[in-house]
Amino acid sequence: MLSFLKDPWPWYVAGPLIGLTVPLLLILGNKSFGISSSLRHICAACIPAGIPFFKYNWKKEVWNLLFVSGIIIGGVLIHQSTPVAVNPELVKELAGYGITDFNQLVPQQLFSWQSLFTLRGVIIMVLGGFLVGFGTRYAGGCTSGHAIMGLSNLQLPSLIATISFMVGGFVMVNLILPYILSLTI
Repeated sequence: MLSFLKDPWPWYVAGPLIGLTVPLLLILGNKSFGISSSLRHICAACIPAGIPFFKYNWKKEVWNLLFVSGIIIGGVLIHQSTPVAVNPELVKELAGYGITDFNQLVPQQLFSWQSLFTLRGVIIMVLGGFLVGFGTRYAGGCTSGHAIMGLSNLQLPSLIATISFMVGGFVMVNLILPYILSLTI
């Protein structure tokens, strides 16, 4: 049974399951699907400061915190120590940048405590993390919230946000990331 859960599910099973989550949340609980709001709920619960953004009844959203906790617990339980399958062409391209360690989910040359204290590490982890957080707040939600929930509700702002996420991703991967990866460690 555990191997059934550990192996990747085909898109035609996982996609509809994710897609069915949206109407079930709406019909059964009048709730919106999204992950980024959970950080706001955590901050509202833990920071009793007078910040207006965190002054709301976060206890009504405890289901969202349980949902995110389930994602984290599920990831820990299903974690595999086997190497991640990476396309050979990508392996060859990344080797040109000195990235060769694929024994973990992410390459250790990019995501480790040692690489954090390099120029490339600061750009990828610190600046990248800030931009993701800023973009999520500026767009009023994360990619899953807009692409799954917003598009399901036929919201024009979610369509614009999803297109912007995709264009930004293509620009990042094809134009900016090769430059960052070429920086010396």
